[in-house]
Amino acid sequence: MSTAVATARPGQVLADLLPASRVRDIALVLGGAALTGLAAQLSVPVPGSPVPVTGQTFAALLVGTSLGAGRGFLSLALYALLGLAGVPWFAGGTSGSGASFGYIVGMLLASAAVGALARRGADRSVPRMAGTMILGEAIIYATGVPYLALSLDLSTSAAIAAGLTPFLLGDALKAALAIGATPTAWKFVNKRK
Repeated sequence: MSTAVATARPGQVLADLLPASRVRDIALVLGGAALTGLAAQLSVPVPGSPVPVTGQTFAALLVGTSLGAGRGFLSLALYALLGLAGVPWFAGGTSGSGASFGYIVGMLLASAAVGALARRGADRSVPRMAGTMILGEAIIYATGVPYLALSLDLSTSAAIAAGLTPFLLGDALKAALAIGATPTAWKFVNKRK
């Protein structure tokens, strides 16, 4: 019985190591959306903020780097569209376009950006992955905080206090997990060659 492992090549993301097919791509997109929905259920309220701490950002950034820009974007688009349609898989089992929906839009954009960088090799080393995660987090906040301000009629400083500052430490920890996970996966793949 053969245990052939695909050889990692430049321009690939981790998902590309699986045998190519439409079924694979559909399964990866569905799986990325489901992972994000499950991670959103890890939700902890933040006093003074309508936005909870969740596992969504970790999932969105990991989906983007592992699946690449196209599949990552489609996964998060599916997640967002189904949540808007009423599937209760946003933070804490909610759905619809509440005050924190801007962060979901940001995650969609961030998954595409980090996926594009991963395809250029940014997921192969810890320093490059760190830069990739920082960019992804910045995109999420750049979309989420203004949406929060507009939806709740908050000043810029109030939106930053409610939708950015309380989350920096937690997002740094989630990013650190992703920073270690993907380069480690590539090292494992390269050792099995």
